[in-house]
Amino acid sequence: MPGRTLPTIPLSEVETHNTKSSCYVTIGERVFDVTDFLEDHPGGPEFILEYAGKDIKEILQDQTSHAHSEAAYEILEDSLVGFVATAPVLKTAVDSTHPDQVVPLPATANGNAELQDHGVQTKDLPARPLYESTGMSSAEDLSKETDLDSDWKTHKFLDLNRPLFPQILFSNFSKEFYLEQVHRPRHYKGGASAPLFGNFMEPLSKTAWYVIPIMWLPPVMYGSVIGFMHLSSTTEAAGYWLLGLFLWTLVEYILHRFLFHVDKLMPDHPVALTLHFLLHGIHHYLPMDRYRLVMPPSLFLILATPFYKLAHTVFWYDWYVAVTVFSGGIFGYICYDCTHYWLHHRQLPAYVRDLKKYHLAHHYQNFELGFGVTSKFWDYVWGTQLEYTKPVKASQ
Repeated sequence: MPGRTLPTIPLSEVETHNTKSSCYVTIGERVFDVTDFLEDHPGGPEFILEYAGKDIKEILQDQTSHAHSEAAYEILEDSLVGFVATAPVLKTAVDSTHPDQVVPLPATANGNAELQDHGVQTKDLPARPLYESTGMSSAEDLSKETDLDSDWKTHKFLDLNRPLFPQILFSNFSKEFYLEQVHRPRHYKGGASAPLFGNFMEPLSKTAWYVIPIMWLPPVMYGSVIGFMHLSSTTEAAGYWLLGLFLWTLVEYILHRFLFHVDKLMPDHPVALTLHFLLHGIHHYLPMDRYRLVMPPSLFLILATPFYKLAHTVFWYDWYVAVTVFSGGIFGYICYDCTHYWLHHRQLPAYVRDLKKYHLAHHYQNFELGFGVTSKFWDYVWGTQLEYTKPVKASQ
C-alpha cells in the first residue's frame, strides 16, 4: 500500500455496494471500488455484478471460469479504497486506549499486538508497509500517539515517562543502537513535551516559535539600518544584505548535514550521544514536539558567535559591510526557524506544500537525505535531494 491512509470499512457496508452505481468487491481484507470498470470488463458488467459486495479471490484464481491477465490485477490495485474490518477488529479499536493504532488498517506494530491480545489472527490482516530506517509508513504516522509502556518494553531505549537527559547520559547504549532508535520517531501525548531534565532546567529546554522573531528581529533591523546608513549607496547595502541572506541558505545546509547529522563521525560514548540528542536527536525522536523544534536562544548565541567573527574576518575592509552581511544572514535564520515550525505544525499555501512534504519525508522516510528546510537548492547542488519512494518493509 502506498504511504496514504485508507479507511477501514465494515463488511456489512461493503455488502451494500452491489449495484451498477456503486460496486465494491473484496480480496481478503482489501476493498476495491470497480464501478468505473464495469462497462470495460471483457465479460460484461453482469459478470462482476454477480460478485458485487463479495470476495472474488476464488473466481480470480479459477482459470477454467475466466483467465485474468496481470493488467486485471493492476486495475484492481488502482481501485483500492480501503480494508474490511471484522467485528473483532472493530471491538479491539473500541476497547483500545489508542484506537488510531488499530484502525484504519493496516494496524501499527502496537495495534497488531492489541489485535493479537483480542484473539485476532493478524497474519490474515493486511500488513503495513514501512520505511525500514524509521519504522514509519507516512507523514500521518508522525502524529500517531506512542504507547509509552509498550514502546519501552519493546525497544528498551528511552522511557518517555521519565526525564530523558539522565537516561541518555548514564546509558550503555552503543552508537549503532542509539542512532537506530533516535531516528524512529515517537509522538508524546498528543504533541506535548516529554520530560527532558525533570528539574528547574526543564523550562529552559523549551522555546515557542514566536520567541525567535521577537528576540532576533530587533537586532537584525538595527544592524541593517546602520549598514544602509553608512554604506555608499542603497544598492551596495542591499547587495551585501542579500549576499548574507543567500549565504545563510548554505550555512543552513552545512549545519543540518554536517553538525546536526554528524551521526557516523561522532564518538561511541554516552557524552557524545547526549550532545547529539540535545542538539538535534531529540527533534528526530519527537519531531512533533512544538517546544523543542526551534533553536533555543542560548544555543543560537553559541553557534552565531563564530559566524559573526567570520563575517568581520572576511569583510575586514569595512565594519559596516560585515554587519550588513551578518544581518542579512540572521534574517535568513529567523525565516528558517519559523519555516521549520510551520512545516511541522501549519496548513500551508499550495506553493509551499511540497516543501512541507519534502521536509516531513526527511523524518519519516530517509533522514540521510533532504537536508534543505527553506529550500532544496543545496540538496540538488550536493546530490542529497530526497526522492519520494513507497515503503516496502511490511510490519510484523
